[in-house]
Amino acid sequence: MNFPFFIAKRYLFSKKTRNLINWISGISVFGVSIFTMAMIVILSVFNGLDSVVKSLFSNFDPDFKITVAEAKVFSSEDSLIKQIENIDGIAHITKVLEENALLEYDERQAIAKIKGVSDNYRQTSGIDSTIISGEFMLENEYEKFAVVGWGLSNTLSINLNLLRPIKILVPKRDAKPGIIGNKVFNIKPIFPIGIFSVMQDDYDSQLIIVPLEFAQNLLEYADEISSIEVKASKNINLDKLQKELESLLGSDYVVKNRFQQHEFLFKVMQSEKWAIFLIFSFILIIASFNLTSSLTMLIIDKKKDIVTLQNMGAGNSIIRKIFLIEGWLISLVGAIFGLILGTIICWAQSEFGLVGLPQAFVVQYYPVEMRIADFAAVFVTVLIIGFIASWLPVRFFTKKYLNI
Repeated sequence: MNFPFFIAKRYLFSKKTRNLINWISGISVFGVSIFTMAMIVILSVFNGLDSVVKSLFSNFDPDFKITVAEAKVFSSEDSLIKQIENIDGIAHITKVLEENALLEYDERQAIAKIKGVSDNYRQTSGIDSTIISGEFMLENEYEKFAVVGWGLSNTLSINLNLLRPIKILVPKRDAKPGIIGNKVFNIKPIFPIGIFSVMQDDYDSQLIIVPLEFAQNLLEYADEISSIEVKASKNINLDKLQKELESLLGSDYVVKNRFQQHEFLFKVMQSEKWAIFLIFSFILIIASFNLTSSLTMLIIDKKKDIVTLQNMGAGNSIIRKIFLIEGWLISLVGAIFGLILGTIICWAQSEFGLVGLPQAFVVQYYPVEMRIADFAAVFVTVLIIGFIASWLPVRFFTKKYLNI
């Protein structure tokens, strides 16, 4: 066995001359364990929340959204649609026209985004799984209908049991400045038939889904649309499919996957996660002063042992290495116990729901998702901080007080 490691291990687990050193060493291990556990739990909760948000969007967003690069709308010519449909891996395509509008319902008003969709919208989205009241149906042989976001329905106090239409107002395309009143607006009524909830304010509080033809007539468009939503076949490589779409459409169009459709949100969530990681790392650095104190007192306590080792021929580098390994072992033991405790807590939260969330949230308990990458990052960080916290007192005190 390596000689410095053997001596360091003996120092760590054997009883010291002064009982206070045992306590400080124990507190050092305990502190490292607690902060390691906290980092694992926090990162796992962020992973869980990230997965929940992604699952919510996956129930509503398409696999890919195609928009024009330098305009608001483009013609939905059959040749373009057919080229996209002919790509292997494309299951369904939905034409979409979106625009901001003013809604009126029973003397209440709200600014919203109307989303006109073609009749196969159910196939490209998971809209059916988000319906919380009424049903998803955009038209029958007699009438056209709207499906409204939950937050927007609350703002307008929509009652699906009342046969009362929502009036949708948008400015006329040829409206001249200075004209006021209804002459400047196109106004169309439509009956609400369902309410959906994605648990995301961008959708629930702003979106109303209507038939594509209804939206085109309201906005005075012929066959223009603002985007094409694409549903991929199962077990298809989405990255490869996105590259094929981009190659086919060229620079005139932009193809976004689910992550890119909400790129800012997911980047913010990742930034928050690693910001918390850095904050806990700084706290761990402060907590490592216990380790510095423990090693300092141990060096002083083992002064006679050091003299004996020197007389036996141990060089300065070996003696320094003994105490450096001692500090590193404290960090290692603390890190291992912390990882085990963090794993147990995350498992218990996942199985038994120890800590709950407000009832308004989509899940009842804080979600957790443990990832190997997080465990590795925490473990390496703890060991690096432990090494630095050990190196400083070993370097300083052995040189200044023990003349080695």
